This record gives sequence, structure tokens and C-alpha cells, in this order.
Amino acid sequence: MDFETEIFKFIPQNEQEYNDKKILLDYINRYKDNVLLRENKIAHITSSGFIMNPLLDKVLMIHHNILDTWAWTGGHADGDPDLLHVAIKEAQEETGVLNVTPLSKKIASIDILPVFGHNKNGLYVSAHLHLSIAYVLICDELEPLKVKPDENSGVAWLEIEKITRENFDSSDVYLYSKLINKTKQYGL
Repeated sequence: MDFETEIFKFIPQNEQEYNDKKILLDYINRYKDNVLLRENKIAHITSSGFIMNPLLDKVLMIHHNILDTWAWTGGHADGDPDLLHVAIKEAQEETGVLNVTPLSKKIASIDILPVFGHNKNGLYVSAHLHLSIAYVLICDELEPLKVKPDENSGVAWLEIEKITRENFDSSDVYLYSKLINKTKQYGL
């Protein structure tokens, strides 16, 4: 899958996505050799999966060790240009589920997300940007869940009504609500 073409074909739903898509394509053009790698210390592509149940009324989330909050799954492309594959692989690794499929193979969201400086595996990681490509994934609630201790301390299904400012940071509420609304566009 040609990730640049997929990003180009993405249809922005609002001004934020329009601007982020434009910046992302420009950045890819300038840093083709390492935009998919963490060695690009300023910004690099990541791929996330917003995992929902078949009824689209619950989201499978992890309690992220570094962020110390409930979050979607996802990770670094690490050179893999098939960003849907990355999203599915990360979803499986971080939650323990085996059977997860895309609601659509199209990109659901494009976002430029800040990552603040932090320690990981005993090393300091400087602040940088994640050029986030996201997909909506589907998984049955009966799939066994498994914590990945080096990345998270919990895995749980949350009702979409819980995605509020009482439970999440306002930027997360914006992002997750955007993805929930995107599922309605798929006509299910």
C-alpha cells in the first residue's frame, strides 16, 4: 500500500484535518527517506487503531503507561509503509486480541499530535510530533484481552458515552469523538 497516495486520497472533514493533511504531505515530500522512522527526531508517522465493537457503541482502550491515561492503540511505523497493517499489528500487540479487522481500509483521521519529552526504557525521549494516521477497527467484545506490561497497565471496553471531558483530556475527546462520528459516515 502506498501510504503517500492513501494520505493524498484522504478527504478532510474539517479545517484541522485539511491543514494537517497539507502539512503532512509537505513533510513527507521533504523527508521521504526517514518520515516512517523514529530516527526523524522532529516528526514521524505513526498509525493508530480506534477499536470498536460491532455495534459501534464501545471502544477498546489501553491504560497507557507513559501517558497514565486511557488511550487508543497505535505505534510507530518503523519503516512499514502499510499503515493499516501497522494499526492492526499494534492493536493486537497492545490488547491481546487476535481477530481485529478494519471497518474500512480508508484512513479515518489524520492528526498532528504532540509528544512531550519523557523517559522510556531508561532513556530520555525528546519532545516531537506524531504524524498520526488512524483507522477504525472492529473487534468482538468476547475476544480475550491481555495487558502488555511494557506499554500498558490495563485493557478494557469503554462505552462511547464515557468519552467526555470528565474522563479524558479535551484534545482526546475531540479526537475520539471525531472517530466515532466517522463511523456514522461509513453507513453502518
